[in-house]
Amino acid sequence: MAGRKPAFLDFAEAAALPLTTITAWETLFERWRLRSDSTRTLLVMGAAGGVGSIIVQLARQLTGLTVIAAVGRPESGEWVQGLGAHHVVDRTDLVAEVAAIVPRGGDFVLSPFSAGMVETYSEVMAVGGSVVAIDEPEGLDTLPLTWKSQGWHWEFMFTRVLHEPESTAHRELLDEASRLIDAGTLRTTLGTRLSPLDAATLQEAHRLLESSATIGKVVVSAG
Repeated sequence: MAGRKPAFLDFAEAAALPLTTITAWETLFERWRLRSDSTRTLLVMGAAGGVGSIIVQLARQLTGLTVIAAVGRPESGEWVQGLGAHHVVDRTDLVAEVAAIVPRGGDFVLSPFSAGMVETYSEVMAVGGSVVAIDEPEGLDTLPLTWKSQGWHWEFMFTRVLHEPESTAHRELLDEASRLIDAGTLRTTLGTRLSPLDAATLQEAHRLLESSATIGKVVVSAG
């Protein structure tokens, strides 16, 4: 799974990227099978988070998608605009704000927090739209997607590791991401750097993540 570290990032900046980059890359190019000439509209929920921060960049730089970033705070909106989002919407008024941009509905939705959101996703998506979820909600009912023939897919970055252990796809993906970073096409998603590597710092990292208010990735380093 290991790929080359980007030459122009320090170790903490690089550490922020692999898991989320694999997740975002597979979502775009394997789950949805998008290409460089793909257009249509992508709605990224939790856009200022770890996966959101890299999928916004990948979609903007490597496809022709229109990227709508859903956030909950002004500072998160500023962050995703800096990453290349075409539009920023308030997640608390999602249906109205997405409809103002794409009245027919969006085509793709990245979902990091899916519980209680299926009906909302159906409403904001066009006929035939598709969700990729990266969480594990219990008892999820996807029937509200039926009437618009919409789809629901899952992305789990360890699927290939578990079922195709001989594959070199992750290494190749991360090497390409490193090349794009060193070329200035992508940037690190490191938002918070904590140290030293001890119990108190790990507790603080968990506290930040549990707040659901972090921007980018939290990285704990030894020094």
